[in-house]
Order: sequence, then structure tokens, then C-alpha cells
Amino acid sequence: MDEAASGGAFGAVLDGLAWFFGNIAMSFWNFGYALSHPASWLDWSDNQAVMRFVYYGASTELFFVVFTAFLLLTAIGLWRGWFMWGLVRGLESFHNSVGRVAAWAGLLMVLQQVIIVFVQRIFAQPEIAFGFGVPISFDVSWWSEELKVYNALVVALCLAYTFVQGGHVRVDLIYAPVSYRTKKIIDMVGSLIFMLPMATLMWLYSWFFLWRHLIVPKPSASEDLDRLINKARALRWNVETIAFSPNGFSAYFLFKILIVLMCGFIFLQGVTFFWRSLMELREGPESEGRYHDHDKIEMGEEAYDHAEF
Repeated sequence: MDEAASGGAFGAVLDGLAWFFGNIAMSFWNFGYALSHPASWLDWSDNQAVMRFVYYGASTELFFVVFTAFLLLTAIGLWRGWFMWGLVRGLESFHNSVGRVAAWAGLLMVLQQVIIVFVQRIFAQPEIAFGFGVPISFDVSWWSEELKVYNALVVALCLAYTFVQGGHVRVDLIYAPVSYRTKKIIDMVGSLIFMLPMATLMWLYSWFFLWRHLIVPKPSASEDLDRLINKARALRWNVETIAFSPNGFSAYFLFKILIVLMCGFIFLQGVTFFWRSLMELREGPESEGRYHDHDKIEMGEEAYDHAEF
């Protein structure tokens, strides 16, 4: 009986390995088919293409395409260090650019709040309208609730940028006193064990959370492709436009889109941080911080560490 149990466990392990490496092998075909048949998932005039896009956006097939690409790029980077440094510089530059642009949403939020106060409290007007020729007019409460979008932009699009700039708070229990080599190993393990799996799980949940507020019948993560294709016959767009107040902000689907973008940026930055830590481990302490594009702080712009009374 024990032999049968051990044989069954060994067979399950073999089946798991076959499934794993089989999906890696199939990822090349899946990627090539997606590139050679873009209309099958990008032609949204076809309801079935929409459902394929929904399914593959959080599918096992997409996961193994991304995983295989990560393995290949890492292998090439280990063979040619300049290639991996190029990936690191490109991705960090991308996150810095997006974050620096999105950070201006904070200023827009302040300016809009000032305008709202003046219009509502001083001029006693119920609406704010602007435009050239064709004015765009919404109730003051709509503009007030729309301020949340600016906050969401800063949070969702600046997370990876803040990580590149070293602005996130780190709970340091053993990191500071350990050697340089150990620090880089901790960074690499943290990326692979914590950052990337967390971003992947958040993507899986947020992807279907987004689409359940855009189309009906509502798709489910538990449904396979054939089931979603069958649902395509009854598909219609039903974009969420329900506000929390009678005249309030009515585009809350934007927040779902930002959640998906945030998960994608976190995943990319996790990969970038792993590659940077790997290269700094290989090349030694003299390579630490190489090609970092840190924001320059002018005299008088330093943050206060403490308040003096």
C-alpha cells in the first residue's frame, strides 16, 4: 500500500512536470499565433474577439508566455551583460517617465479644488463649464468626486516610479548589517517570492473585476474559453456609469483600469529590480546604483526628518 502511494505521488510529480514544461513549449506557438492573427483578439467589432481578449488577458497561456520571455531574456542577459543593463535602463526610464508625468496630477487636484471652492462658496454656482465652442458642463459635485481620479493616478502610476527612486518604506530587520552579496540575494529572492507573485495575483483578480463592469454577460475567472465564446452571442457593452450621488462622478470604471495598470507596472518593476540586483551581484559593489536616474533635489527642497518646537 505504501508502495502504491509513493508510486502515485511520483506519477503526480511527473504529470506536473510534463504540464509545466509542456506549457513552456506551447508558449512559443501561442505567442506566434497571437502575433500572426491579431484580428482574433483585437477586432472588437467581433464579440468573440472581445471574449478571447478577456480570457487570454488573465489566462494560463499568457502567464507562460510572460514566464518564458522572462527566462529567455534573463538567459540572454547572463550571456551578454550589456543586454540586461539595457533592459534595466529601459524599464526604469519608462517607469520614471510615467511617474514624473502622473505626479503632476497632484497639482491639478489642488488647482481644481481651489476652483471648486471659489465657484461653490463665493460665486454660488451649481455647475462648472469650460470649453471652446462646445462647452463641457458638469455639476460641482461631479467635479468634487472627480478629484479622486487624480489621487488614483498618483497612487497607481507612481508606485513603480517611487520604487525606482527608493522612496518606499522598507522594514529593515536584518538587511542593513549583512554583507553586500547577501543584500543582493535578499533583493532577488524578495522580487521572486513576494513582489512578482503578489503582482500576478492582483492582476488575475483585477482583470476580471474590470471586465465585469464593462460588458454583459459578466465574465468569470472560473470559465474556460469555450464557455466565454458561447456567451459572446449575447455580449453587449455595459460600461459602469453609476455615481454615488445624484450628480456625482460617473466614470468609476477608470479606477478599475488604473488598478490593472498598477499591477502591470508593479510586475515590470519586480522583474527590473531582480535583473538590477542580479547584475549588481555579478559585477560587485562598484556596480551598485549604475545607470540610476534619481531625481535631483535642489537646495531647500529636502524633506524634514523631524519637527522642532
